[in-house]
Amino acid sequence: MVVFRIERRSGVPAYLQIVHQVEQALRMGALGEGDRLPTAAQVAADTKVNPNTTLKAYRELERAGLVEVRQGAGTFITRSLAAPGSEPASPLRTRLADWMRDAGATGLTEREIVALFDTVRAQMYAPPPVGQPAP
Repeated sequence: MVVFRIERRSGVPAYLQIVHQVEQALRMGALGEGDRLPTAAQVAADTKVNPNTTLKAYRELERAGLVEVRQGAGTFITRSLAAPGSEPASPLRTRLADWMRDAGATGLTEREIVALFDTVRAQMYAPPPVGQPAP
């Protein structure tokens, strides 16, 4: 089951944070086809957001074809976004977790680790300069 965290100071609407967290859980294999999402009331109790906020997020996920609402039964995942190598026991994920532990052990804070990761990711996936072929 997914546990939602709402960052009130992020500037991102709470319903979009819920959508993004479900999508991330689907990419990482933490949620899979047939899994049931928590009820709007459960999410409201856990995150202190209005249940309508959660319902809005679930409607967005339904429009995207990721969940199905079954009257009286709940909201269920209909498909996965997991890519090969993203499952919890994959070697790639294990190496990334090891890297994050190493980064933390050097004294970097979570924000510094994220900034470092984002910087390297941006360098790796930056579009080539105009007139240069893609790698």
